[in-house]
This record gives sequence, C-alpha cells and structure tokens, in this order.
Amino acid sequence: MTEKWVKAIEGKNKKYYRETLLNYAANRWALNKTGSVDRVAFLIRQCSPKSFEDWEKYYFKNARQKKQNGQKITPEYIDNLGKKLFMEITETVKSELNSICEDECIDYMHNLVLNRTFEGYRSEIEVIYGELEEALGVDIKQAPDVWDRLFTVDYFIEVKSKFIGLQIKPIEAGMALDEYKWNGIQKETHDKFTKQFGGKVFFVYSIKQGDKKVIYNKGVIDEIKREIADLSK
Repeated sequence: MTEKWVKAIEGKNKKYYRETLLNYAANRWALNKTGSVDRVAFLIRQCSPKSFEDWEKYYFKNARQKKQNGQKITPEYIDNLGKKLFMEITETVKSELNSICEDECIDYMHNLVLNRTFEGYRSEIEVIYGELEEALGVDIKQAPDVWDRLFTVDYFIEVKSKFIGLQIKPIEAGMALDEYKWNGIQKETHDKFTKQFGGKVFFVYSIKQGDKKVIYNKGVIDEIKREIADLSK
C-alpha cells in the first residue's frame, strides 16, 4: 500500500507531495550533506551495484559521517535524520511561516528580481573585466543575446576570426565544483559553439572573497591561455 504522502513511485524512487518543503529543510540543515550521510555519489560508484539490495547493504556497511569522529551510519541513524527533519519543519519552519507578512513577500520579490540581478551583474563584471581580462591580456566581449540562448555563452574572446566562449557561474562558499552539473547539462550546446566558431567554451566559477568576487577555479586561466595559443597558430 502506497503511503498517503507519496505522489508517485518510479522504480525504487518515490516522489512526494511536499517534496519542495522536504528538500528545502534537508538542505537548510545539511541533512543530505557528507557530514550527515557520507559521499553517497562516491560510494555508489565504488559499489557499482547490480541491484538496490546490493547498494543498500554496501552503504550501511561502509558509510560514515564525513566529519571528525563521525559515526557509522545505520538504518536507525537515517530514522533519526528523518525525526530531525520533522522537528525542524514542524517547529522552526512552521514558526517562520506564521511570522511572514504580505509586505515582506512584496519586498522580497522586488529585491529578488531587481536588486539581486543588479548585484550579480556587477559581480560578474568584476570577475570578467577585472581579474580574468587582466590575467589573459586580451579583450573580453559580452556575447550577443542569441549566443546565450543557443550556446549558453556569456562572453567571448576573438582569436584570428575564431571565438572562445566563456560562461560565468557563481559558486557558494563551502561547495565543491563536482556538486555543479552545468558542464554535463550544457555540453551539447558548447560542442555546437566549438563546431561553429572553432574555440572551446570554458566555465569560470566565481566566489565571494571579502567584498568582491574572484575566480574560484584559477586553473581555467592557463587552460584559456593554451586555447588562445592554439588558435593563434
């Protein structure tokens, strides 16, 4: 019998009616992070399971909290994570929801659409026209709108009638690059850009450092330099 809170079942995976709320709370209190449940993506690759039962057995045998003196993860431990999730939603989140007023929501939407877009744009400009352009010693230009839509490219560098694409992505403090899936998602559009314009597309990840944004993946600078050199031949 399907639980009343389950919207749909796909194989072993369940879709929940209140999944947005559950996901929000699990993320907010880091219940799905390595400090709570270990590196699940790494562990399942190590396991290479042929069935769900193989994976479940391997996980509970090998998983530990990824923190100092982290405890071994058991089914009972996962139960306790669920209990903590329930407590945070019914106490903290419920209290916060009850305190929200209409004016706060109106103010938030104005800030989200206008203020944050503007600050994000300023940060992007700092990274491109500050650190990156200076490090490369070349002119970097904003991509036409059609390039953004067709190739997911934000900026470009012209080298002997060929173009190198750049895509700028903000990254939150404490997050690792392998948690971001842009590379895989946008590979097809970036391959089309390379086929049409000759140059590769590079991701430039930015992170806040003090009062300004800086390049997170510094190694991309040398990669772009090599691509410029190759296209210049």
